[in-house]
Amino acid sequence: MEKYISVGKILNFHGIKGEAKVGFSKGQEDFILGLDLVYIKKDNEYIPKTVESVRIHKNFALFKFEGIDSINDLMDYKGSILFVQENYIRENLEEDEFLIDELVGMNVVDADGKKLGFVVGVSNNGANDLLSVKTNSKKISLVPFLKAFILNVDIKSKTITINNIAGLLE
Repeated sequence: MEKYISVGKILNFHGIKGEAKVGFSKGQEDFILGLDLVYIKKDNEYIPKTVESVRIHKNFALFKFEGIDSINDLMDYKGSILFVQENYIRENLEEDEFLIDELVGMNVVDADGKKLGFVVGVSNNGANDLLSVKTNSKKISLVPFLKAFILNVDIKSKTITINNIAGLLE
């Protein structure tokens, strides 16, 4: 069964020719501009929509889909989430980029291999991504997902090795 990952949400229409105003995650402009096929989830079904054009306007993406040529055509999709197939995202990940669901649940160890905890979530503070790590003492600590702190991510062994500087993990 194919897996899908959300990439945006149709917030409203833009103009009268069926353009969709789509909200998306900050920093993903290049990815959004490169989409040529998306899926709209409606009634537990993923409906493929070919992207005729997409452009960025005031921190939103304006999508024009094939076959949607008026506000009336678009209204059924207002509020819908846009998805892409997971394998498309995986093919377009750059080195040192990971999917959040890959990181959640991974063990966190120090450079000596000592287990410090595990990842319970990933967030973003506007400057960079943060790993929420539940430590052995059951506290949650935030670790910046930066090369200065993250030494290695091994998806196969489900282990993240960090530079555990003093005060990083409680």
